[in-house]
Formats: sequence, C-alpha cells, structure tokens
Amino acid sequence: MTTAFLGPRGTFSEEAALARAGDDGSLLPFASFPALTSAVETGLAKEALLPIENSIEGSVSASLDLLIHETPLRIRAEVVLPIRHFLVTAPGIGLTDVRVVASHPQALGQCRRFLDRCLPGAEQVATLSTAGAVQETVEGAAADRAAIGTARAAALYGGTILAHDIQDIHVNLTRFVALGREDAPPTGDDKTSLGFTVRANVPGALHRVLGDFAAAGLQLTKIESRPTKEWLGEYVFLVDLEGHRQDPAVARVLETIRDACATLKVFGSYPRFPLETLRDRVDPP
Repeated sequence: MTTAFLGPRGTFSEEAALARAGDDGSLLPFASFPALTSAVETGLAKEALLPIENSIEGSVSASLDLLIHETPLRIRAEVVLPIRHFLVTAPGIGLTDVRVVASHPQALGQCRRFLDRCLPGAEQVATLSTAGAVQETVEGAAADRAAIGTARAAALYGGTILAHDIQDIHVNLTRFVALGREDAPPTGDDKTSLGFTVRANVPGALHRVLGDFAAAGLQLTKIESRPTKEWLGEYVFLVDLEGHRQDPAVARVLETIRDACATLKVFGSYPRFPLETLRDRVDPP
C-alpha cells in the first residue's frame, strides 16, 4: 500500500505515515495538503495522511476545509502522534546568531512561549512543512536562521539541535487521519465524523440536530464549526461521535437528522485510536 504524506522526509506527517503503513507500505511525499488528496483520487496512492487536530493549537483548518469542500475521500483511520519540537540550525550557528525562525504555522504556534522568551526579536517565517524548514535552513547554511522541526529531520539533513522539547505544553499530541476511497468496516470500537448545515439560522436549529444524538444515547466527542465560505455568519458544524455509521443506532439518527439539515456529509467511520497507549510516552517527567 502506498501512503501519501506531507513531505519532505522528516515531517511529523511522515512519522504518522510510518506508524500507519508499517514495514509493508511505501511512502510518497507531496508538498501540500491538496496534493495529498489528489494523489489518492488519481490512484497515485492508496491513502493520504493529513493532520487534523492538535492538543495545543486545535484543529487544522486546511485539512477540515478539504474534507468539507474539496474531496469525496473518506476517513478510514486515525493516528495520534506525540509531538516534540526541536530548534535546529546549520552547524556552527548559535542562539545569539538567530534572527529568523522558520517552520510550519502550526509548529510556530505550538512553540509561542519559547519563541517569546528565548528569541523575542526573531522574525517568524511560515513554511509548508517543518522538515522543509529544517532542510532549507541547514542546506542553505543560513548564518542567522533557525528552524523548528523533528529530531529525525535534523539527523536527515545534518542540522544541529540547539534546544529540545520547546513546545509550550509538554503533553503535545497531533491527530492525523488517513483518507481513502472507502472508510473502514465496523470493529465495535469506532468513531464517525460528519459535517452539516442547518436549514435556517433560527433559535433551536442546532439543538434540533444535536438533540437527536442525545436522545439516541450517542456520545459526541467533538463539535466545532467552520465558515461555509458562502456568507458571513453561516457555518458548517463538524461533529465526531462514538459508533460506526453502519451501527443501527447511528444509522437511524443520521437518517432522522437529514430533514433538519440543509446539507449533511459523512466524512467516514473508522476505528478509534487507543489514546491510553500513549500515556507513558507523554506524561510529564
């Protein structure tokens, strides 16, 4: 199985893809989130791994917007990865030399406290990926530049790690989703993700939909909203819930709420990632 990930090599997305694909899979890097979905839609890859949520910075809006507006692909798995950020420079460059810090916007946001305290005057430059920032910093041998990335990226591209674990909060987790043409069959321990808009922006419209989940005894694990991109004040409501779309209780509610929704899109059903298995890896020392 070929798995597409946000490249180059050394990104957190590559780590998630390795965890998902295992030794039997091959990995294919791409430069953007839209390229990942296109790779699966055109048959270049079987799956694509996209970050969708971080425990510090929240949801990754670019991934959510792809699911809402741009791709018919379904979520077929989730992978949760502990995130450790490192400050990386070209060899011979020290902290007092750094005037620019480059990384993916999510990484910059997750390290805001460190940057404010240790590099308050440094310009922050957004890049397409953490590994790309490390590669450009090291191979360009910039005398005033540092990057935020993974230890793997530093090793791959020959960088020097100046500081480790610079994320604002020690327990830093990112949730990735694997997208494919079909979602996963029921396992008995599943989640379903969906998005909907209400028919009219009136009091009780959202409650009308969410109340059906509560009445059926279905546990919602996440709810948020994204703009429809059609009109100010109009939103797509995004929900994660326990259960598979083929489970009788879930299937009944999905059918029931269609009448109250102007649009309803099920992004997929997939096995729940066992978060408890990460406890020993992320508990503060």
